[in-house]
Amino acid sequence: MSKPIRMGRRTWVAAWAVLCAAGLAATAALQDSSASQPRPAESVSAECAEVVAEAKRQLAASGQQGEDGGVVAFSRGSSSTFEDCDDELRGYLLGNP
Repeated sequence: MSKPIRMGRRTWVAAWAVLCAAGLAATAALQDSSASQPRPAESVSAECAEVVAEAKRQLAASGQQGEDGGVVAFSRGSSSTFEDCDDELRGYLLGNP
């Protein structure tokens, strides 16, 4: 039976250092490549634009009636439409057009 090859402590440390350096270099390269590409502007779908417009109309109507606080209720549209438009609605209601 042959004896296993023994590796010294220095060899393990050198191998570990090389792997760490390679990982850091790869991470830096990936961050540089993703930072240089601009993100495409997200377009709002027609359904989401309609949902946000309905929210604006309901909020304007409640404001004209002199109500300070109220609940905006949506009676039409599927639940998946509202789930898809969560970010747009949240942005509008929080004041980020």
